Amino acid sequence: MTSSQPCRFMAWAVLVPLLLGGCSILREFGPAVEIRTLTAGDAIEAKRGDILTRGKLSDATNQTIRVAALDAQACAKPISTDCVQALVAVTGVGTDRRLAALSELWLAQAEAMKPGPEQQAAWLETIRYAYAYLFFGDYAPGERAFEDRQTQVRDWYNHAVERAATDMFEVRQQMPSQLLVQTGWNIAGWELKLDMRGARLPGSTAVPAELLPASSLSFRGLRSLYRRDGFGAELVTVMPDDTPTVAPTRDGRPAARRNQRPPPWSEMPAPSMTVLLHPEGDDLDSVLHTRTVRLTVHDPYVESAIMLRGQRVPLAANFTAGYGVWLARAKFNRQSLRSLLGREGGIDRPHVYLMQPYDPNRRIIVMLHGLASSPEAWVDLANEILGDEALREHYQIWQVYYPTNMPIALNHAMIRRSLGDTLAHFDPSGQAPSSSDLVLVGHSMGGVIARLMVSSSDQSLVQLAAAHSQLTPEQMKRIDPMLRFEPFPQVSSAIFIAAPHRGTTFAGGRLGRWMAGFIRFPVTVLEELAHTLAPNATASNHESLGHIPNSVDNLDENDPFVRAVAGFPISTQVRYHSIVAQADPLVALVDSDDGLVPYRSAHLPGAQSEKVIISGHSVQQNAAAILEIQRILREDIDLREARSMQR
Repeated sequence: MTSSQPCRFMAWAVLVPLLLGGCSILREFGPAVEIRTLTAGDAIEAKRGDILTRGKLSDATNQTIRVAALDAQACAKPISTDCVQALVAVTGVGTDRRLAALSELWLAQAEAMKPGPEQQAAWLETIRYAYAYLFFGDYAPGERAFEDRQTQVRDWYNHAVERAATDMFEVRQQMPSQLLVQTGWNIAGWELKLDMRGARLPGSTAVPAELLPASSLSFRGLRSLYRRDGFGAELVTVMPDDTPTVAPTRDGRPAARRNQRPPPWSEMPAPSMTVLLHPEGDDLDSVLHTRTVRLTVHDPYVESAIMLRGQRVPLAANFTAGYGVWLARAKFNRQSLRSLLGREGGIDRPHVYLMQPYDPNRRIIVMLHGLASSPEAWVDLANEILGDEALREHYQIWQVYYPTNMPIALNHAMIRRSLGDTLAHFDPSGQAPSSSDLVLVGHSMGGVIARLMVSSSDQSLVQLAAAHSQLTPEQMKRIDPMLRFEPFPQVSSAIFIAAPHRGTTFAGGRLGRWMAGFIRFPVTVLEELAHTLAPNATASNHESLGHIPNSVDNLDENDPFVRAVAGFPISTQVRYHSIVAQADPLVALVDSDDGLVPYRSAHLPGAQSEKVIISGHSVQQNAAAILEIQRILREDIDLREARSMQR
């Protein structure tokens, strides 16, 4: 043996035990922790990514699994019952940390399950642990308001409530009709209690036809989606389409008998609501062991927050989804054209649509569309008002849908009657704040009608009718209320948009006359006119009425009607504003037009303001016009509040 051999032997004698001691000893020769630089996107993904956004458990939940010494691979399985049970039983893990992880694990299972009782139970377990975390954890919600983890848990709760509520609705729809009135039943091993006191649905006993998750809806044709972050599931309640049509049927007869006409108004057929599910219990232990859950319904227009477990909790809300569903399904575009031409499937009289459940404490904005149009004309304006918190607090929107082929005088009279009947229905005493200080917003021909509603007539229309017809004195007496009127008493403000107050050259031109030639009145309207003029005549006598000017005729700047009403004085009690469109900015304003309406016709002396916008005739869709209308409405709020303080 050489001299170096003993040294080598002694070195191996030392190293071998170290090598056999395990990798932990070897790691001492390198760093225990290594650094990796993350991009901003990766950092946010690590904090906020979860089972809903990326289909994998959040990093925080995975960390909890590792700290709890659980099998990470078992917990990563889509349905990991053993993992859930183990985490429930584990000790030494913080309450908040455990509750949040359990909520996500149950959510992951629910997402992986097929529809049925087991999935429903998983949704409810997700809700249980999220609810426990939010209201019975180590901290109050307000103390961790800026924490990403709380936002995640809230989203899991909202999503689970959304899915559970819609699934419960499907189950309920399949029940016998006698059971639908129950306020509670058993589902997935849980006792469900219903609290519908906060729901405001059209009709006193109305049962929805559909319950749509607002988060699943996407809309084209809307510039913005307005919602409010908060607690609860955002849902759209679609009511049955049981409103009787007033349009003529194929045989020319009205769909309903004359004495059975439907009311001239409809509440929003797709109202939005916010739904909560509350596991019963007054402490953490009872919430974690309860098998009873209470479902409450809230109107986002009425409630912005609720008191829950001693905490003021903001409620989630969606103010666009219901409106979007209604417009998407209403098919106004085709119907309005059929109405203009007097065809089957159109309408033969005005109808008032409430854009939200009636509120006696909010002022009413009445919107009147123009020729060949419908409530679709207001899609962006109405959505912006619904989405503006300050305006939403003070106003509610009513949209008048009317047949634009009728003579303006007839439409004006019918709209007055429909609006008056609607107000009388919802506020019979006329004492509610909603029944005063109405705001009229009218575009194009709707602006002309809005002006008539705030004006006083003289004898000119009566004289005009007498001079251009062969009506007897008795017949003239019958139509006198249509030709003689005073300002609609409830209106205090008006906004006229591209309104041809003095008519247009287009209506009297070749294209306008050609268009007017295609316009026909529904048989129902002719019969009603004939009945008004000659109550004892046969229905066929409507053919003897002769030529009745239609709406296009009335908009001709040389038409006697429009020339007469242009001079009617506007009530001094009404503040009014004008929005005028100018198609070509290079043309002098006084000589300009919007492609249809000249400035000289849209301009009104005495207006509180006049805003000229570079646009075509459909200026009500222009963003600048919408901002101007919002400004006017806010200004009106300030004026009313200032007057109230002076009293």
